[in-house]
Amino acid sequence: MNFKTLLLSAVVLLSALSTSHAQDAKFISMFNGKNLDGWKSNEEKPGSFTVTEDGELKVSDGRAHLFYMGADGKASFTNFIFKAKVKNLPGSNSGLYFHTEYQETGWPSKGYEAQVNISHKDRKKTGGLYGVADVLDDAPARDNEWYDYSIKVDGKHIVVKINGKVTADYTEPEDVERPKNMEGRLLNSGTIGIQGHDPKSTVFFKDLMIKALP
Repeated sequence: MNFKTLLLSAVVLLSALSTSHAQDAKFISMFNGKNLDGWKSNEEKPGSFTVTEDGELKVSDGRAHLFYMGADGKASFTNFIFKAKVKNLPGSNSGLYFHTEYQETGWPSKGYEAQVNISHKDRKKTGGLYGVADVLDDAPARDNEWYDYSIKVDGKHIVVKINGKVTADYTEPEDVERPKNMEGRLLNSGTIGIQGHDPKSTVFFKDLMIKALP
């Protein structure tokens, strides 16, 4: 075997190992259905995040945000697939932030928000990237019913799916410019945040999972 053949074989082997490693990556559970271990609430509205007897995460009572910290308190993801089951009560609003970070008060300034809204008065509905790639007026799910929510980030590409159907497919431009109140809505890295929106909104989450991608 000559040197070129040997080098080519090594490259093929490394590529195969890399592909195998990516395929072997598994989803990890983010929520144990018992308590909020691994999460941190900013307590802007104390008691907004509770765990029901059925092991569901209940979000209600007012504006607050719950951030995934992980077992070591340092959870951060760049490329990933996130999935969860979500159920909205009528007139309720929430959101799933990603590439974000813990923030004491206010709407998170870093990262994107994937909207969670079926029948709240806001025209921006479930499955859209809030203020960037919105789903307007017609929600792809129903109140009082569990639906599957998936977010995939791969490089500059974001894909959101509701019940397996693509609702937002967005690639962040290299020279993107955001309005003054959205300067931090950029891809970088960070964690997942769950939004408590207003006193009249109640939304449930369960089966929250995430898988890191290469």
